[in-house]
Amino acid sequence: MKKLLLSLICVLALCAFTDTKPVRVFMVGDSTMANKDTTGGKQERGWGMVLSEYFNDEVVISNHAVNGRSTKSFIDEGRWQKVLDELQPGDYVIIQFGHNDEKKNDPKRYTEVGGSFDNNLRRYVNEAKAKGANPILLNCVARRNFSAPTGKVIDDEGLRDKAFEGGDDLKGGGDTLIDTHGAYREVPRAIAKELGVPFIDANKVTSDLEQGLGAEGSKKLHMIYSPGECPAYPKGRQDNTHYNQIGARIVAGLLAIEIGNQVPALRRHLK
Repeated sequence: MKKLLLSLICVLALCAFTDTKPVRVFMVGDSTMANKDTTGGKQERGWGMVLSEYFNDEVVISNHAVNGRSTKSFIDEGRWQKVLDELQPGDYVIIQFGHNDEKKNDPKRYTEVGGSFDNNLRRYVNEAKAKGANPILLNCVARRNFSAPTGKVIDDEGLRDKAFEGGDDLKGGGDTLIDTHGAYREVPRAIAKELGVPFIDANKVTSDLEQGLGAEGSKKLHMIYSPGECPAYPKGRQDNTHYNQIGARIVAGLLAIEIGNQVPALRRHLK
């Protein structure tokens, strides 16, 4: 009897240890997801920076996203290998690129739809799977764009140096949000279906958010400040790509819900 009791205690202890093992979520992507410098009252935030606020303490999020990176440059700089080296069976990997893959004028970042962009996403998914991890593909979040399309590739990183110019440089075509990503928003869906992994339509989630708030209300999500409004930006800021604290938290909350909908194992960890 004593041996049986000891065996039961050991089993229960092992179960308790297993239940409390942290759920590890790695994030790879660009500036819309990345951690930011918050010193000196800086307001920019990536949605991945605040995602942990929507999960319980059993989830540990490791955000490896970096400003300005594409599927190509993230690999070329060794950043993806660093994540791979840390991955363990059962981990999750949230993968979101697109903003910088579309920049044709930058050979260090540009990838082609139907070619290198697709193949890079396949590589992320397949290599994560090979480590026993669970990849989750997202497409790029929407830019706040209510102006008529110009065909010009937007320099997202350069927007951090753009002072407020008065008025609204992306308002003039009406009150309908206009897509800037084209096929780059569709490829992750196709790759997810092809490889049998969850897909989160972050572009639709954020497009609906921007459109719902309208051309004026959606400014509150982004790094748009008039001169004197925020001490960190005395000349103001006019950035329709990157999120401020409000925008990042709203987007993270909406995407957390979608992640829970598409990944049942993570749903029970939502607050």
